[in-house]
Amino acid sequence: MRPFVFTNAAPVVIRLPLACVLGSMTLEHRPASWRLTLFLILPLAGCATGQVDQTPAPEPVASVDMAQLYTGRWYEITREPTHLTDGCVAGTTSYLANAKGQLVQRDACRTGTPEGKERSFQGTVAVLDPGQNNKILVRYRVWDVFTLPYTYWILDHGKDYGWFIVATPNMSIVSLLMRNPNPPQSQVDRLTARIRALGYNGPLEYPARFPPGSVALTTPPG
Repeated sequence: MRPFVFTNAAPVVIRLPLACVLGSMTLEHRPASWRLTLFLILPLAGCATGQVDQTPAPEPVASVDMAQLYTGRWYEITREPTHLTDGCVAGTTSYLANAKGQLVQRDACRTGTPEGKERSFQGTVAVLDPGQNNKILVRYRVWDVFTLPYTYWILDHGKDYGWFIVATPNMSIVSLLMRNPNPPQSQVDRLTARIRALGYNGPLEYPARFPPGSVALTTPPG
């Protein structure tokens, strides 16, 4: 899950149909905060950021134990590639409580390399289907001025809650997140096949692995 944007040094040009109000834009000279906002807005406007043909996500296959999934830190192992996430590696999603006791999702990644500067974005989480707990709405705050909502479905997860596959309802965003920052390749291959079985037929990428010493946290940093 990546509501943030980091581009490499090369120019990034987005070409969108006229229905996408922003039209064609070159992001090379835009500030990072502007690129971040575009990444959030384009999918909400119905504009594909990575794949041309979007496939509706299937209904989640299992309910979610909130105490096991919506807590601690998760590591992004694979995702759908987009021009807007070039250079964004070592992604994480963490769940914590804010001062008001609300559940918060904090998404972060490193710029360029796993040792690069961290960028992050966060928003409050609302469960859309209490009891099943596998559909959530994250309201990301932008510059502490306005809120952009994103809906995510937990399509599948491990029985031991060691991994989960998450997507937007139109599969414009698809990610595999795990507790283990450096899982064995055989497990990555098996879960990649599971993503395909759930109906995602677009490209996938595997960002740079996490630096040595990364551990699966059950309590995110404050």
